[in-house]
This record gives sequence, C-alpha cells and structure tokens, in this order.
Amino acid sequence: MHTIEKIGERFWYMTPVSETDRPILGMVVGENKTLMIDAGNSENHAKYFLSELEKENIANPDIVLLTHWHWDHIFGLSALTNALSISSKQTKSEMKKLVHLSWLDEDIDFRVNEGTEIEFCASAIKKEFPDERNIKVVLPDIVFENQLEIDLGGLTCVIQHVGGSHALDSAVVYIKEEKILFLSDCIYSDIYSGDRSYNIDETLKLLDIIETFDAESYILSHWKPITKDEFKQEVTMLRAIATCTKVAKGDKEKIVEEYKKMIGQELSEDEVEVINEFVNGYNKELHNIIF
Repeated sequence: MHTIEKIGERFWYMTPVSETDRPILGMVVGENKTLMIDAGNSENHAKYFLSELEKENIANPDIVLLTHWHWDHIFGLSALTNALSISSKQTKSEMKKLVHLSWLDEDIDFRVNEGTEIEFCASAIKKEFPDERNIKVVLPDIVFENQLEIDLGGLTCVIQHVGGSHALDSAVVYIKEEKILFLSDCIYSDIYSGDRSYNIDETLKLLDIIETFDAESYILSHWKPITKDEFKQEVTMLRAIATCTKVAKGDKEKIVEEYKKMIGQELSEDEVEVINEFVNGYNKELHNIIF
C-alpha cells in the first residue's frame, strides 16, 4: 500500500508499489505554485496521489514534470488536465512513439515477442490495468534541452537533463532550498535492450553531473529516499565497478578480483548483480563495435 510522506518543509511524496511498478510521485509546494514530479503509471495512480495530498490541504499541481519516457512515469498524465506539463525534448520525442500504440493484451504480447517491449513492463501494465485499458498517451506542453529553472515562490526547482544507462532522456529535479535531489530512475541500469546493463561512459558521465548538486536527500523512484552518505556509497560502488570493468575489459573474474581488493571484503548480492550488469553493457558495446 501507498503512504504519503514528507521531507523538509515543502516536499511530499508517495511511496512506490512494486507489483504494478508504481514509482514514487513527488510534490513540491511553493508559495505561489506546486510542481508534481512524474505523472504516475495510470490515471488511478495520479488521482490517488492527489486525493491523499488533499487530506493534507495540498493543492493540485500547477505544473507536472516528466523525468523520462517510460510508461510508469507518464501514463497518468491524461488525468492531470489542469496542469502545465514539462519534459526534456528527448522525452517528448520518445513519447511520440507510444501515442498510436494499442495496449490490448494481444498487441502488448506481440511487441514482447518481436522485442520492442519487455515482459517485465507488459506484466505490470496488465496488473495495473486488469479490466479497462483506455490508455491515452498525452504529450507534454513544454520541452527543454539541457536545464530549466522554475520559481514556485520561495522554492527553486532546477530541472537538469542527465541521461544515463536506464534512459538517455532522464532528467532530475533539484529542490534547491530543501536540498533534495529527485533522481527518479537515472542511476538504474538499462532494462530495455536485452540483459540488464550499464554503459560505462554513460554511467560515469551521469555520476559527474548529479554529484554537482548540493543535496542532503536523494529520491530513487522505485526504492526510497536515501541520505547523502548512502548516496555516496552507491556512487562509490558504481564508479569503482565501472572502472574495474574498463580495466579488465569486461572479464568478470578479473573485475570481481580487483573490486574485492578495493573494498577489502566479500561482495554483496547487489554488488555481484551490478558487476554482471556492467559486464553485459561492456559486451553490448563490444558487439556494436564489431558489427
């Protein structure tokens, strides 16, 4: 079940639900305007968030920001008809590809079989929309290319395109006065092109950008808010494994050996999984170079 939580004075969020792949939704409440971060994976998701916030006397959003094009972050936009919607230029371009798709079971299954959709998302969509599936992909009203700054009244939101392996169009939201960085899914691996994978160069570039923000709390859309220390640990792990992968040229045994030397202990299941994902990414890049 969802719960509504608060960080700082003016940021509210709703916890995720893994079964139907509902991500965290955020609301930044300024003196003049409110900004909703991501639209949810369905109209029901978006409406539930707003109904729960109404109990806290939080107004409906004036603006909604889409962090990237994946279905679980955009399908609720059709319910937010009174809000001005914003995304990166890349996100709108990717969303255009979804506008005319059918979401009937047989059409989703066909796309899974041909490799243009993945089973994980197909299953979650069917669970989120078990009966009526009148999905309407609504395109954002405004696009930006690199960075956009929004004054909500006493609160400044910096929206920055950051890219990354998970989605090249990914953007983050930095709530300056609250020192909150809404990362969405940007530090996750690529789930759409075969085996889950990290691209070394994309990951390092992403980490360089997000480390420039002076944040104390970091929001990961399918997990939870984490502290600055927890964020640093995550970044240190990703940088180290990326570097080991490059030096070892994708050789998993050598990566494991080198990384164990670096941390001075046995690897956790999470670290082993991340190593596998970097090896997958290295092999994909090698295949692209050869072919």
